[in-house]
Amino acid sequence: MTFPLVHSLWILNKAGGLVYSRSFSDQLPGLNSNEQLVLAGTLHGVHAICSRISPITTSKCSGVQVLESDSFDLTIFLTRTGTKFVLITTPGHPATQALLSRVYEVYADTVMKNPFHIPEMPIRNEILDRTLDGFLRTPDFMTH
Repeated sequence: MTFPLVHSLWILNKAGGLVYSRSFSDQLPGLNSNEQLVLAGTLHGVHAICSRISPITTSKCSGVQVLESDSFDLTIFLTRTGTKFVLITTPGHPATQALLSRVYEVYADTVMKNPFHIPEMPIRNEILDRTLDGFLRTPDFMTH
């Protein structure tokens, strides 16, 4: 039996820059930093375009929220400030929205409340890393 896995987490600033990237499984092929930056910028652009082409004009579309493939799902959570949290998981992972909400909560508590953090800049935070490891690496994600 295989457990649903979180493969990777990316955080993109409002300009589409990759400010945090973390792998949580060894099942994804490794990407070098340049490839990660290109993918983050591409995802940011696609997200922005999709938010403008919605045929529903009564409310503002928030852009792409989920991309599904045979081998992975990519879920995006957009904050009010324009920061994007991108979670790459096994297909059909049952708790991506709950996990992204928890990631955002941890980010707010550990990064945004840090007086030494410079907004829009790369995130280097050991407490964030340890906390994310605690609930994104475990198969019992529903209990966290």
